[in-house]
Amino acid sequence: MSDAAPGPDEKSEAPVAGADRVFSCADADQLEAGLEAAATALRDARLAVLPTDTVYGVAADAFDPAAVRRMLRAKGRGRNMPAPVLVAAASTLDALAAGVPTYARDMVDELWPGALTLVCTQQPSLTWDLGDARSTVAVRMPDHPVATELLGRTGPLAVSSANRSGSAAATTIEQAVQMLGERVQVYLDDGPSAGGAASTILDVTGPRGRVLRQGAISLERLREFDTRIAAADTT
Repeated sequence: MSDAAPGPDEKSEAPVAGADRVFSCADADQLEAGLEAAATALRDARLAVLPTDTVYGVAADAFDPAAVRRMLRAKGRGRNMPAPVLVAAASTLDALAAGVPTYARDMVDELWPGALTLVCTQQPSLTWDLGDARSTVAVRMPDHPVATELLGRTGPLAVSSANRSGSAAATTIEQAVQMLGERVQVYLDDGPSAGGAASTILDVTGPRGRVLRQGAISLERLREFDTRIAAADTT
């Protein structure tokens, strides 16, 4: 899939959103209604925008290939950038990933929930389609109560930053609505994002860890777990 213009099946997903799609997380009743609406939409292979500890994310059911394709189309993003997966509990990692090295497990114990994404070898039994992931899966547990509550209701979600490809990630729900509109069925509004930096992405599939994207977790902090971890290639 390329970043080409949307196809005919997307004409009903023009970027305009009604106020009834946005739920305030500051109001207990709206939060509960929003979580239920989001969980229902996600089960129906539709999309939801949720707050995380970094920026707002657009989510799809990780195990529904049609839903993941819909998310990539909504962003104008190609299959060459596969979607990361967010989980509600660290114990879910072993259901998704195989051969996780000891140092990465130690990181999970200390740094999850938080802004660390681990690229792991996926479990061979999984038949999902997150994009051209080459039998890997990028997994993170976010440090945000709304995100973890939704994930607890739905299971693992494919989540990418809530923006159109080439634009800055949404840090407010208004920015997410402006960019994604009716392509998304439910928006959970928790005010401006608290986190500025994106998550650090660490590939743990090889003989030593390799930083793919430097983010909120520093290389120095990662090397406390394994001194061999390679820095991100900035060339």
